[in-house]
Amino acid sequence: MKEIAELHTIRDFLRWTISRFNEAGLFYGHGTDNAWDEAIALILHSLHLPHDINPSLLSARLVTTERETLYKTIMRRINERIPLAYLTQQAWFAHLPFYVDERVLIPRSPIAELIENQFQPWIDVDSVHRILDLCTGSGCIAIACAKYFPSAEVDAADISHDALAVAKINILKNEVEDQVKLFEGDLFHALTHKNSHKKYDIIVSNPPYVDAADMAGLPNEYKHEPTLGLAAGPLGLDIVTQILDQAAEYLNPHGILIVEVGNSEHALSDAFPDIPFTWLEFQHGDGGVFLLTAEQIQEYSNFLFQK
Repeated sequence: MKEIAELHTIRDFLRWTISRFNEAGLFYGHGTDNAWDEAIALILHSLHLPHDINPSLLSARLVTTERETLYKTIMRRINERIPLAYLTQQAWFAHLPFYVDERVLIPRSPIAELIENQFQPWIDVDSVHRILDLCTGSGCIAIACAKYFPSAEVDAADISHDALAVAKINILKNEVEDQVKLFEGDLFHALTHKNSHKKYDIIVSNPPYVDAADMAGLPNEYKHEPTLGLAAGPLGLDIVTQILDQAAEYLNPHGILIVEVGNSEHALSDAFPDIPFTWLEFQHGDGGVFLLTAEQIQEYSNFLFQK
């Protein structure tokens, strides 16, 4: 704590924090990708200041309690490798705020870009009436879909009771409780007892897709996230293959399926070389997201079920 005796202003803390983050070799990937942005986000949030503050405020001196609280938070980020979003309990997705804690993955999917574009040009916006989000976690994809398709009915399913409790917080936070419904269970099985005949215009999912090798080498920051939301077997395909096997039953004839598989993209293509996955490109993000139409899934369903 002796160090903070020499840190008086926001600017002092900003410079010092960036240096300490670089010195510690932190891993970024939960909303920022560098020490500068991470430090700014942590400091301003801890001080209850907006990101667009007047630069002159950087010279403002901090009171003792602010300096002590800020120092402790910074040191937790360094010593415990806790991701920033868990420290602040806030994440942003598709320009919407979300509460997060260690019961859910931190929102970071490039699918946000698709939602902001209303999945165009892949579907007629006016034809979208029902959307399903599988493995909803914090509810970020389902809630963003509700905001960008205000007339659509959105169902969100997850096997984790704890994750759904967080999703409920975010549904209320974003005021979409009349539009988004939560279902607990394993993928489509969460729906069968209540919605056996329901079909969707869009099925979207960011399921677990990390393979065994990548799980073994995860940075410490990622180890704070629930393993249930990450691990997907030896090749990272355990969940996505189940989605492919069952999606045809739940898609409308004009519907689309969009699934993120991240680094398991090549393993999936190798496992199903005859399926014409459309791998989507993004202005922001690394990709690893495929699209299939209902027609394509139906055409290859026999092949999928044989697998």
